[in-house]
Amino acid sequence: MNATTADSLSQSMDRAVKHYSSLFTLPSYQKLLVLLALTCVSGGLIYAVIRFPSFEGLFTGLCLGSSLFLVNLLVDHGVSMVILERDPIYGLKRTTALSLFSWGLWLPFIFAGAVFRLPWETRLCLFGFSAVMILRLIVLFSTSSKGYKRLLLASLLQPFSCIIPFLAFWAVNSYSITPIIFFFFFSVAISLASSLIFLSALNQVGMQALGVPSMPLFKAFLLNWIVDLNAPFEEFLEKLGENQDVEVSMIKFSSSKPKAAIIVPSVHPGPFKNIGSSFLPSMLKTALEKKHNCVVCVPHGLLGHEFDLASQSQDQKIIDQVVELAKFEVTETRATPFIKVSNGLATACCQVFGNFAFLSFSLAPKTTEDLPQELGLFVRQEAEKLGLTCCVVVNAHNSIDGTLGMQEALASLKTVATTCLKKAVSLRQLPFEVGAATVIPREFGLGEGMGPSGITVVVVKVGGQKTAYIVIDGNNMVSGLRERILSALRSIRIDEGEVFTTDTHSVNAVVLNERGYNPVGEAMDHEKLIGYIKEATLSSLSNLEFVKAGCRSITISNVKVIGKERLEALCLLIDRTLKTAKKVVVPIFAISGLLLMLILMFV
Repeated sequence: MNATTADSLSQSMDRAVKHYSSLFTLPSYQKLLVLLALTCVSGGLIYAVIRFPSFEGLFTGLCLGSSLFLVNLLVDHGVSMVILERDPIYGLKRTTALSLFSWGLWLPFIFAGAVFRLPWETRLCLFGFSAVMILRLIVLFSTSSKGYKRLLLASLLQPFSCIIPFLAFWAVNSYSITPIIFFFFFSVAISLASSLIFLSALNQVGMQALGVPSMPLFKAFLLNWIVDLNAPFEEFLEKLGENQDVEVSMIKFSSSKPKAAIIVPSVHPGPFKNIGSSFLPSMLKTALEKKHNCVVCVPHGLLGHEFDLASQSQDQKIIDQVVELAKFEVTETRATPFIKVSNGLATACCQVFGNFAFLSFSLAPKTTEDLPQELGLFVRQEAEKLGLTCCVVVNAHNSIDGTLGMQEALASLKTVATTCLKKAVSLRQLPFEVGAATVIPREFGLGEGMGPSGITVVVVKVGGQKTAYIVIDGNNMVSGLRERILSALRSIRIDEGEVFTTDTHSVNAVVLNERGYNPVGEAMDHEKLIGYIKEATLSSLSNLEFVKAGCRSITISNVKVIGKERLEALCLLIDRTLKTAKKVVVPIFAISGLLLMLILMFV
């Protein structure tokens, strides 16, 4: 994928993230219950006092409001525990929240009717009743996975139950409720029809863009966001995905037994949370360390979201083959010192081990996001010209500070890569030592931007030079932190180094902020983070030993990735669905409202 295409996909992803950040979390059930009680009791009280401004009206309002709350409480328990039982989304908390939102829509109509008096008192209350039915029908049909009959019953039960106290209030005050009974039949039919037409219009957007309806896709996303179920969403991705051959580059250091390994798969660790390959860096590390009993790190390769895997089953396909094929001989006993070349925008770091090179890129302190595959291809061609048989290329992915057009950075990256490779190859090779260690910070989890693999440090000592490769299991890093880390390591006699993140998207869609995640350092105490990095580095220094190195590249066939076109369509689907909703919401519900009001004229 070229730089222009990468920018386009990145922009689509950014738009999707902005919509994600507009999501919200709910208060506790206890708080929701208090809010519901206050809403119902105060609503009934205000309605009755407006209608009958007297002590009797006050007493009547308290009775009405209390009855509304008790009815609603019983209905919510029935809906969540019987009608929608075992629905992963609609437990008692979210059912209560839906009722609270329903009252927020209904009460303004009730109050307006009380002000205008008969016959608008009953008409506006019933109009609000219908609006609540439409709201509940749309919400439940678009978010719950239960059957249509249960969803219809769950949608209608709350408004029908809560209208009963009003019917009793009107009957006591000699209002005729017979016409209202006939209105209910028309109201249900119109509300159901308008809701289904609205949802059908939204589903068509998904059918046109991806060949799948929008609402089931939205339900699958909610199941992941709310209860961490990855299978429903991954089923869609498996259907939409495309087969690709995936390359995995491996560098292994061994003495009498395996010491450390650097694994760079041509897979993007996304798209978010536990979907697809989001956890691949930590899964690879765990599997390889268990099998080969050595320290493993998985820095980010040169590729973008188009290479997100479709499911965790695809992850396992890669893991199984990498674990098996990581058994290879290592023969290189010499290495060059670490070289760093910068031209003011781009930085390349390189170290040559025998006949292969390990090279990384960064644009720090400017934003260093996904880099295009064409850059990796260019570097390998340059390496071949210099007589190297293998070149493992890594995107440090270690600074985020606004946006940067990839096209303008690409020329600088190629320039520093060529210069760095030439300088590294020209240096004398010497015997080298390697030490490695991993530290898992106790204070930092997914919410703070730290994946389960924590911090891994591989130290390479060539002659008198000690170089630290720091790999943090996170998605990028706040600008300036990389430089602070490297500076801090000099106090423990580390001469050179580079900081990498794995770009794990297991930290994405975990917190609700503008980015949808916290880069390393944004929600972490920097001193504590640097302390953990020093701890891992000192541990690595303490187990330095002379090793041999080896490099291997393997290809895994027919791995299902999401693909650029499908991923971009998925990202843009949110925008397109919202635009369609804005277009159809007014005509559909204006016509429904007009029909309801015409019928209400006879009530």
